[in-house]
Amino acid sequence: MRMANLVANCGFCLSPAVKTHCSSQSHGHNNVIRFQNSKSSASSLNLRSCSKRSNKLFVTRASSAVQGQTNVTQTPLTGGQQASGQSSSRPKKVMVIGGDGYCGWATALHLSNKGYEVAIVDNLVRRLFDHQLGLDSLTPIASIQNRIRRWKALTGKTIQLFIGDICDFEFLSEAFKSFEPDSAVHFGEQRSAPYSMIDRSRAVYTQHNNVIGTLNVLFAMKEYSEECHLVKLGTMGEYGTPNIDIEEGFLTITHNGRTDTLPYPKQASSFYHLSKVHDSHNIAFTCKAWGIRATDLNQGVVYGVRTDETAMHEELSNRLDYDGVFGTALNRFCVQAAVGHPLTVYGKGGQTRGYLDIRDTVQCVELAIANPAKPGEFRVFNQFTEQFSVNELASLVTAAGAKLGLEVQTKSVPNPRVEAEEHYYNAKHSKLSELGLVPHLLSDSLLDSLLNFAVQYKDRVDTAQIMPSVSWKKMGAKPKTVSV
Repeated sequence: MRMANLVANCGFCLSPAVKTHCSSQSHGHNNVIRFQNSKSSASSLNLRSCSKRSNKLFVTRASSAVQGQTNVTQTPLTGGQQASGQSSSRPKKVMVIGGDGYCGWATALHLSNKGYEVAIVDNLVRRLFDHQLGLDSLTPIASIQNRIRRWKALTGKTIQLFIGDICDFEFLSEAFKSFEPDSAVHFGEQRSAPYSMIDRSRAVYTQHNNVIGTLNVLFAMKEYSEECHLVKLGTMGEYGTPNIDIEEGFLTITHNGRTDTLPYPKQASSFYHLSKVHDSHNIAFTCKAWGIRATDLNQGVVYGVRTDETAMHEELSNRLDYDGVFGTALNRFCVQAAVGHPLTVYGKGGQTRGYLDIRDTVQCVELAIANPAKPGEFRVFNQFTEQFSVNELASLVTAAGAKLGLEVQTKSVPNPRVEAEEHYYNAKHSKLSELGLVPHLLSDSLLDSLLNFAVQYKDRVDTAQIMPSVSWKKMGAKPKTVSV
């Protein structure tokens, strides 16, 4: 679904502020903005008003050369070069779809810093969601153009930028033909379960955007980049909370005397998680039918905000969501503790999930790229480092807050979700460790750092956004704005 269609369906018009995000042209480092018709070979995004379609296309491009390979010990090789033992001076090219988002931005900088040639593809709709719902990141975040410009100024490295919607196949195909990626890292999806459960229009948007966007990526790879390796961000939420151990993607079973290895059963718990299940099925099918090579990273809950790269300058800062729609559990708890708000434990608090530091997210993606799947192979890695219940997280934050002089209280609130609040949970996650993952485990020092970060920006906290405002059972057909 294109951005303007989402706006129309949800009853909002594209605000001037969002248009500014899209049309900033003060790059000054070989970025080019031009308007052209739909037959042009450059990347494009249709910009439409709520009432009338425009014939003009908006293009943001950056120079293709990677400059200043500072602190790079070796040039990453393509999958084919690795397999054949060949060397090449050409950096491996990685397209980061959704590179303006929480995980995508950190990953794009990390890969660029490691010597990969990086291009970001993004329609900037995540920023529009904040405008629609009256939300904001705890950290001030610069425009994507200023982010990339600052990165170039600090490192000499160029990140290409393609602004457009991957649900527009013409735009996506032109981006693939222009950049010719060796790997495509796909973060470009609506990633919030609560957002998908607000109302019908957002449920439909989530399914359409995520499933159709991923299908378009698969078709673009088939048509224009057959050797490209897809690294797709999935979610541990695909599995649900079964009363047996969760394997990494597949389960060997014996039934009526016959044994087979099958995809692990999926028990998704929101329209968002269901979209991820559909993605996995579509990717697995195209690997079998077309010989696509793909790695599905079923990621746990991510916490933290800083990586080595985002800490280099305030204009490189990553977003940190603490609200009830986009905020993840540990990030929300640390912000709540910083402003003296009771930690909001949903229901009994026994909900257990896998967690990982954002520094490990970027490390896992790099490992998957450096060790690509074979043609026709569909791999599944469970991407997390530790398991915690919500109650355990609350206890850890309470203890860490006390050391900093924060009086942290915990409050049980009615659970807005439909889920088991006490359950068995044991998920396997060995494949990334076997590839060399060195995890950043949740420690007292890391919690201290995250809490101090939250305290630093506590004046930016809107306490009206802390409590959950989206109910799984009360969602309806009528478009609505989350209450504030």
